Amino acid sequence: MDIGIVALLLVGVYCFFELAGWRTRMLTSQTTRRAEDMYDQYADSPGKQRRYASKHGGAWTDEGRQP
Repeated sequence: MDIGIVALLLVGVYCFFELAGWRTRMLTSQTTRRAEDMYDQYADSPGKQRRYASKHGGAWTDEGRQP
């Protein structure tokens, strides 16, 4: 009985490490997507960015933006 509990514990620890390693490999894998490519999907509208910048004492410009 004691050997069975120890065996189950070892199998559980092994499975945990296998899943953790798989998750780490998935999160750190190479990708072709860059932050610059994904920014337009999450960016606020130009008007909202301009209002936010002026409200916080900054200035928003169209420099560097490509159509």
